[in-house]
Amino acid sequence: MLRWLGIALVVLILLAAGVFVLDGRGAPASLVIDKPDGPVGATGTLQVTAGAPGARFSSLTIALEQNGKRFPLFSLRGAEQATIGQPDPDHLRITRPIGKDAVPELRSGTARILVSAERKSSLGLHTFTTNAFKDIQVRLEPPRIAVVSTHHYLNHGGSEMVVYRVSPPDVKSGVRVGDVEYAGFPASGAGVTSDPALRVAFFALLHDQDLNTPIAAFVKDDAGNEAKATFIDNVFEKPFKKSKIDIDDKFMGRVVPEILEHSPELKGVSATGDDLLPAFLKINGELRRINADQIGALSAKTSPARGWSEPFVQLGNSKVEAAFADHRTYIYKGQEVDQQVHLGFDLAVTAHVPVVAANDGVVLNASWLGIYGNCIVIDHGMGVQSLYGHLMSFDVKVGDTVTRGQTIGRTDTTGLAGGDHLHFTMLVGGRMVNPVEWWDAHWIADRVDRKLREAGAPAK
Repeated sequence: MLRWLGIALVVLILLAAGVFVLDGRGAPASLVIDKPDGPVGATGTLQVTAGAPGARFSSLTIALEQNGKRFPLFSLRGAEQATIGQPDPDHLRITRPIGKDAVPELRSGTARILVSAERKSSLGLHTFTTNAFKDIQVRLEPPRIAVVSTHHYLNHGGSEMVVYRVSPPDVKSGVRVGDVEYAGFPASGAGVTSDPALRVAFFALLHDQDLNTPIAAFVKDDAGNEAKATFIDNVFEKPFKKSKIDIDDKFMGRVVPEILEHSPELKGVSATGDDLLPAFLKINGELRRINADQIGALSAKTSPARGWSEPFVQLGNSKVEAAFADHRTYIYKGQEVDQQVHLGFDLAVTAHVPVVAANDGVVLNASWLGIYGNCIVIDHGMGVQSLYGHLMSFDVKVGDTVTRGQTIGRTDTTGLAGGDHLHFTMLVGGRMVNPVEWWDAHWIADRVDRKLREAGAPAK
């Protein structure tokens, strides 16, 4: 009898040991420090994702450690500044502010985020502990910026260029005109190699921005610290023309069906029936805005290097049929039906004349583009691009390198064109600007070449 009791006791002990061992095979919690994913400044965001079965933790703490001091950021027992979310049944996501504003004792330099999690096994016989850490950089001093070029004069609807110096070298910079930002590029891309801290930015005062719009060069680091410098000497008003455009059923019958055929963006817009005016208004308004966004997106593909050296060329022997920022009122059967602003020059010679590249560059678009019909966009570097609309044909394709004066296509009436002509405009940072300045050799010499030469570019 005692023998059997002994055997039973051994079996029970073995079973208990087995259960204990099996219960200890559970996985520890998973910890991922998602944010910050860059330097931290006055403000920042901490995000930690912790995973465990059923998102059950017996302990979860987050702290920040710097210079031998530890600052608690979160615990399950006290989460004052934190937001706790649950993206799925097995994970918690903790989000809270981090930075000088949230942790006043923080100093510039390196800091470490420490996360610790504990969870019980399924039977509560074991405690699993997981630790994670992430080193971050704390930047509290703002970057520096200093404008080095001189004589900055801006025409309404026109362009300008500025040369400035930044520190440290890895910061984002450019020019902010109201709420529009224009990127700065290393001046080495424009031939200034003497100082790696120098930057060049082309920018504009758009036709629909007020003359008193704030303009400043800016520098901003990944931690959100920013510095600015004002530099504009003067801004000049440039009166824009107003005109009336008569449209009729014949014109709409020619342009509306073809444009809609090429414009899947206008879902549900039909060209059937006798009344084409609603479709025309959609094209003239909604599609025009969509096309502006599509053109603007091409600015992200600009080269960081200046790809041209001479003034831009206008279509030879052309007559100006419409100028930049012409405010148009559309009349149908004697009634005003729409108003739009024409952001380019309409240049006419005769039918199907060769169109040449206004300057050296790389072709970014050579296809149908909404109201512009067959359209070419050429990148000239540093955010400067040119657009050629209403073409009949293309002599170039995307990716081709073209030279100033090279034939790229022929004029026609594709898109929203009343007659055979070239719609030409310049783009700065993806925004349409007055081409007149870019055709002007004196403007190029003073506003671009002089500033680069004074900054250290070799003389031409």
